[in-house]
Amino acid sequence: MRARGANPSAGLAYPHRCYMDRIGICGSVAPGVDTISSVQPVILSGGAGTRLWPVSRRAHPKQFLKLTGERSLLQRTCLRLRDPLFLAPLILANHEHRFVVAEHLREIGVSPAGLVLEPVARNTAPAALVAALMAARGDENQLLLLLPSDHVINDEAAFMNAVKAAIEPARDGNLVTFGVVPDAPQTGYGYVELTGSARARGDLAAGDVARFTEKPDAATARSYLASGRHLWNAGIFLFSARTMVDAFRQHAPETLKACKKSVAGAVRDLDFLRLDEAAYGACADLSLDYAIMEHANNIKCVPLDAGWSDLGSWSSVWQEMDKDAQGNVASGDVVLHDAANCLVYSDAGLVTVVGLEDACVVATRDAVLVAGREQAQDVSGIVADLKRRGREEATIHQRVYRPWGWYEGLSRGDRFQVKCIQVEPGGILSLQSHFHRSEHWVLVSGTARVTLDGEAHLLSENESIYIPLGAKHRLENPGKVPALLIEIQSGRYLGEDDIVRHEDIYNRD
Repeated sequence: MRARGANPSAGLAYPHRCYMDRIGICGSVAPGVDTISSVQPVILSGGAGTRLWPVSRRAHPKQFLKLTGERSLLQRTCLRLRDPLFLAPLILANHEHRFVVAEHLREIGVSPAGLVLEPVARNTAPAALVAALMAARGDENQLLLLLPSDHVINDEAAFMNAVKAAIEPARDGNLVTFGVVPDAPQTGYGYVELTGSARARGDLAAGDVARFTEKPDAATARSYLASGRHLWNAGIFLFSARTMVDAFRQHAPETLKACKKSVAGAVRDLDFLRLDEAAYGACADLSLDYAIMEHANNIKCVPLDAGWSDLGSWSSVWQEMDKDAQGNVASGDVVLHDAANCLVYSDAGLVTVVGLEDACVVATRDAVLVAGREQAQDVSGIVADLKRRGREEATIHQRVYRPWGWYEGLSRGDRFQVKCIQVEPGGILSLQSHFHRSEHWVLVSGTARVTLDGEAHLLSENESIYIPLGAKHRLENPGKVPALLIEIQSGRYLGEDDIVRHEDIYNRD
């Protein structure tokens, strides 16, 4: 998506402290910018969030959802970084989500230092290294704060204090991780083990790391909690560009080689920087923990006691939300009777629950999940099974977001399909044609301009137009309010791949 009423390359206005300028991609750095005393946030927004299926799916994952308030998790992450300590955030995103990310930032008035597109998903290690390589072009001593886009941190003051406590160790050449002070023997988190003994709550001194461990079983998690030396691995890191590049040179040289090529071959695409696909695709799919943190000997850990949650399961969402007297969390059109400690979510009409305890019931327009709350960690297994079965519900919502707005399937049968389409003000669909279907558009509200075989037609509410098979056509919204249409497709094949794009302002294939 993009700024309403603007051309697509005006969707993001870079600030005077332009990170892309400073590393030699946009131009020259603005005078008077103090980069040494500032921290460059790097927000990772490439995840798929399958453990919160069916609400979170690959096409629209959890960082874009408003699970805990009026802002999406990505927006909350950006707003958490408003302190003068931070430069404007650099965001690494999946190329399929680029316009959604841009729209979420526009909604909250955040101008990023840059939006870097990952052509393929390659986990956190290559993403961290790309950010370090880009920063090193301007200043190899630049500090970077690497953090996920889809976590919750409720105590922003405590978060800032932890980041400030990590600055000196990072400047001294350490890779600093943040360990969440545990309050339960969680089996869904990785752990960081410190070499020292238990600490008093509120102690922010950076400790030495003995090792990182993967998600433990219940008995091991209880022993970790009792030891006082283990913290949850938050996946947040502070380091200098030089320290991170040196770590990859020592422990993952092949990844360093591929990432250097991907940055060197990056190209501008509207307001985005697209990494070289062949080079980035050659990177191993590795987490930063596995590639570097489990091998390096210059790791420090700062405790983080700031109301953190990774919202990694529906059980985590239940823990985060306000509950009624029976311990239930209800969202949407929900009626509960004789239920306790349940999470019930609906965006698909009325959902009623009777006589359940410790359950998660999640209903969307095209899928329903029912699970025991303690088994909610296993939802990703359901998603994997759906993928094996070739079910679109595994990855795509009924409402599909596009740079110009969204469309949603309403009904489908033999040789016909009905969709609802919303085009944002200034939104323009590609000039396209179809081999196998014709279309009939009915404008419900707003204004639409339709170009049909070179001839322009202006539609008002309750007017319609027919698009014959093979005709070149384009839809745009010249008005100031969203344009809402009903589209009726008919033909022998109705797949989304039956689109031939002749022109597209968003540079899509």
